[in-house]
Amino acid sequence: MTVDEVRTRFLELHDRPRPLLVPNPWDIGSARLLASLGFEALATTSSGIAGTLGRPDGSLSGEEAVALTAAIASAVDVPVSADLEDGFGDAPDDVAATIGRAVATDLAGASIEDWSTDRREIHELALAVERIAAAAEVAHVGPVPFVLTARAENHIRGRDDLDDTIARLRAFQEAGADVLYAPGLMARADIEAVVAAVDRPVNVIVRPGGPTVDELAEWGVGRISVGGALSNVAVAAVAAAARELLGAGTLGFLDAAVEGRALARDAYA
Repeated sequence: MTVDEVRTRFLELHDRPRPLLVPNPWDIGSARLLASLGFEALATTSSGIAGTLGRPDGSLSGEEAVALTAAIASAVDVPVSADLEDGFGDAPDDVAATIGRAVATDLAGASIEDWSTDRREIHELALAVERIAAAAEVAHVGPVPFVLTARAENHIRGRDDLDDTIARLRAFQEAGADVLYAPGLMARADIEAVVAAVDRPVNVIVRPGGPTVDELAEWGVGRISVGGALSNVAVAAVAAAARELLGAGTLGFLDAAVEGRALARDAYA
């Protein structure tokens, strides 16, 4: 498919009765594996990608983030949305420049959050809206929109203010966002309130002890992601196998290795 066809497909996948499941790969191999398992679209994880470089979340530069996520998009046949964090700068022009670089690649979309990595605080509403408007202007310049997801970070940044979250998401919608996302929401009443308040698909990230896919579908959620969970599962699995080898010296982990080799053979062919 051409880039325009991929982006058209990504938009279409958001317009269905069931939520779009977008697991979050962290490199080309994990992206190919997830696509081979049948997922119709993917969204990268900034923490997982930083982890492949041995670095913490939030440590990528804008150039690194776009290059690494674009490489993932080029390696699979399904739409890929990039986690572009805070747009790598506080000013609307910084965000527009980052989205512009992403639009020039095979990526189908990207997310921008209202958290300032440099200042370690949530942007004031007016500036947050200007940033999304600047991103949307660049994202929607072509014949097919580059799918822009706007994130309101309140609930993972110590500000449990649902009214403010809804106000932000509504403003981001008016500024041109195609998908709305408030990571950290788990309660049914909160999620249903967000879904009812906006006219765009709402992304929800699954969390330990949170609602299931079927429950989120019942509540009207349009898209479901997992953040860095799968990359963390992979790290935990490797650590468990290595500890077995280092500690007991037994080889039970090799059973999983056989399954993994088969999955990789199919995914990477």
